[in-house]
Amino acid sequence: MSAVEQALQDEAICHATGVRQLILTFYSPQPLPLPAWLAAQPHFPKFYWQPRDGNETVAVCGQVAQFTDPEQAGQFLQHHMDGAERLRVWGLNAFDALPQPGGAQQACLFVPRLTLHQQANTLTLTLNLSDPHALQGDLARAAAFLQQLQPASPLLPLHLTLTHACHQPDEAGWEAMLERALAAIADGAMEKVVLARKTVLTFSQPVDAWRMLAASQKVNHHCYHFLMAFSPTSAFLSASPERLFLRQGDQLTTEALAGTVAGHDDDSQAAALADWLMKSEKNQRENWLVVDDICRQLQGAAHGLDVMPPEIVRLRNVQHLRRGIHGQLRAADDAVCLARLQPTAAVAGLPRQPARRFILGHEPFARCWYAGSAGYLSRSQSEFAVSLRAAWLEGNQVHLYAGAGIVAGSDPAQEWQEIENKAAGLRTLLQDPAAQ
Repeated sequence: MSAVEQALQDEAICHATGVRQLILTFYSPQPLPLPAWLAAQPHFPKFYWQPRDGNETVAVCGQVAQFTDPEQAGQFLQHHMDGAERLRVWGLNAFDALPQPGGAQQACLFVPRLTLHQQANTLTLTLNLSDPHALQGDLARAAAFLQQLQPASPLLPLHLTLTHACHQPDEAGWEAMLERALAAIADGAMEKVVLARKTVLTFSQPVDAWRMLAASQKVNHHCYHFLMAFSPTSAFLSASPERLFLRQGDQLTTEALAGTVAGHDDDSQAAALADWLMKSEKNQRENWLVVDDICRQLQGAAHGLDVMPPEIVRLRNVQHLRRGIHGQLRAADDAVCLARLQPTAAVAGLPRQPARRFILGHEPFARCWYAGSAGYLSRSQSEFAVSLRAAWLEGNQVHLYAGAGIVAGSDPAQEWQEIENKAAGLRTLLQDPAAQ
């Protein structure tokens, strides 16, 4: 960090205003253990990001600015476009971008103090400075921040003792909730609703979110891995297979990930299940409902939409149908993209408002960050993943979330097994040492 500390003495920086970035690039022949490094740092919030293609990893900590909705973040980026062209805003958006019941937080987005970005053999370190009057006022805070950074320590395997587990709702409650949903669908109130279950696991000792993330990265492949730590004892993490959107300039890429069947360790049996999924009328209908909703939501904001042929996404415990969707935005506005795409029909239902009302009236818990989105905004490129296969960690407890799309013909017992399979992607990490 000495090079950064020397740069803080630059006279031009001292007398500048607004936002400035100090950027250093290093050759890094071996990937650095960014989750382990981030776990050791005393600064909050902390955010770790690895896209599902695995071509980069990012660790950020501390903050110089925070926002409660994406529009605020976009205005900040636009206002500071001259002094910080590579600036990114990181964080989470709640399930429903509209004001939440009880005043729950809509988003937690922030400009970090420090970013470590690793791609190929390059490590880029970025220190952000921000002060509306003179950056000299922020230099002492930045220097103190750097002095408090700690070296990484290895992330050891999880060894936990489960003392209690419960589902919200339990299986009987799930069946009753689905029967009410199927009756509403039959009455024409909605075409589809995505219902979720929360599993609360209590352990005899605090659960380390960073160790859980490391365990997940080893076995949950082809997923976005992200973790946001709010404090030493509270964090939200996910191993999500679903992209909400990627914007590169005015080019938009999104997808419909809906339709599910179990996975299998045996390749031939997994292929047979995948073949059944591709031919399943119920699952194809569910996927097309999501495709149609995305295309309608993007009307007026994007043109030239192309829908790709269906493909199978094979994960550790489940397999999904996915169709990619590409188009050109009329304006590169991430707040608009988030407002139009979140929540998608894959996590809420159709039509959106009746499905949202049903979820609010019947699910026995608040989703908060689950089924929302996580990622970053910047001027040139932005990317968000849907917060699925997710967990909220608070001290000795882990809250696991999983959902299933309910349409006409859905069977409550089969949908219960589907959410069991989805939740197992994270639950097995906490209970099966062999999986770590």
